[in-house]
Amino acid sequence: MGLVVWGVLLGAVVAYQGLCLVRPDDRWPSLSHILQSVTSNTAGRWILFGLWLWLGWHLFVRGWQTFFGG
Repeated sequence: MGLVVWGVLLGAVVAYQGLCLVRPDDRWPSLSHILQSVTSNTAGRWILFGLWLWLGWHLFVRGWQTFFGG
């Protein structure tokens, strides 16, 4: 069930990105445009890096407790 949810979320993100890139008007920014705006300054890059570390920790490292005998 979890894989289905992740698949639907990933499909929605890809569909949104594709729709934003295909449509000629700029009412809705694409995800690549949003990321470009965030990473254009140093503070945005550090915040994005911190969010990436936090997400990686909570998705991957916390699940490794069984491998370490926890």
